[in-house]
Amino acid sequence: MQRFEQSPTDPDFVQDPYPLYVRMRAAGDLVWWEDYGMPCACSHAAVHALLRDRRFGREIPPEQARPPAQHTANFYAIEAHSMLELEPPRHTRLRGLVLRAFTSRRIAGLGPEIAALSHRLIDDLPPGGCDLLPGFAQKLPVIVIARLLGVPEAMCPDLLAWSNAMVAMYQSGRSRAVEDAASRAARDFADFLRGYIDARRSDPRDDLITQLIAAEEDGTKLSPDELIATCILLLNAGHEATVHTIGNGVKALLEHGRTVTPDTAEAVSEEILRFDPPLHMFTRYAYEDLQVFGHNFARGDQVALLLASANRDAAVWDAPDRFDPSRPVRPQLSFGGGLHFCVGAPLARLELQMALPILFDRLPGLHLTEPPRYAMTYHFHGLKRLMVGYDG
Repeated sequence: MQRFEQSPTDPDFVQDPYPLYVRMRAAGDLVWWEDYGMPCACSHAAVHALLRDRRFGREIPPEQARPPAQHTANFYAIEAHSMLELEPPRHTRLRGLVLRAFTSRRIAGLGPEIAALSHRLIDDLPPGGCDLLPGFAQKLPVIVIARLLGVPEAMCPDLLAWSNAMVAMYQSGRSRAVEDAASRAARDFADFLRGYIDARRSDPRDDLITQLIAAEEDGTKLSPDELIATCILLLNAGHEATVHTIGNGVKALLEHGRTVTPDTAEAVSEEILRFDPPLHMFTRYAYEDLQVFGHNFARGDQVALLLASANRDAAVWDAPDRFDPSRPVRPQLSFGGGLHFCVGAPLARLELQMALPILFDRLPGLHLTEPPRYAMTYHFHGLKRLMVGYDG
């Protein structure tokens, strides 16, 4: 197995990680990333297979688990009930209960609301130009998920702050300050939701929190801690990924002289997700001693799945480093796969397909006014800001 050294906090790497992925794929399905001290699946075949291999999972084997540091206890108290971090049977039960409320029909019905919100946010943009991230990309998904949950829109600034602080725990080079901020955010987020969930028990509404409270499978319901963790997961995962995807997508379209219409929105959205996805790495633990793609894993060993590398594998896509919304749509791995396939994928796709055509239609002459730069947030991959100009 070929070994690679590359700091994930190196500014040049963060701006363009794709050349490293090219070299990794040329070395095989699995390579060793020295800076992480673990093997990485970098080909489409390897990432696709390991996402679906039940001999790997998100939970650390129980005999190897260690209690979290005291200053991170609030954060990991949430994680302990998050279906993203669990395996069957708890994952199966939680996901089943969530899908009873988070239905495809309910998501599809949000289309007109997303369109109206897109127009409202564009109406509020300053004339001539702005940073499109805080003006549009950050507001759209957080308002959508707040409305879906039934949380007042006035809470969106707090939801954003809590989400950003908690998600930073998954970024490379996290510090004690990041951990302290995440723990405070987890405490405050949980306290708010606990009170809000209690209110919904006595005053049901037509919202996702009420439906999650009512959801039941085989005589069991979500516990209060599971309800809180699920609401936080839906907000954090759904918001963070969609913000990055909108920003990365507008950047790609403008840099390549492309636009998007309602007729092309689906194909354009899939190419954006393939070409420059919001999450580049996802990890798994081995649950037994085994050999996969020529590498021997011991129980408890970790493997990194490089989703963004898999999405640019020439074995699947012609000229994979070219942004080409006209290419035939093939399944990309930006939403993961297997048991942990992103439950919010239909909502993220709908937001892209509704919002991007409206954005390009309402802002004639949309163009970049400075070269976009990515934030130092690897394993995530999203812009620090997106300065644009437009007519009017």
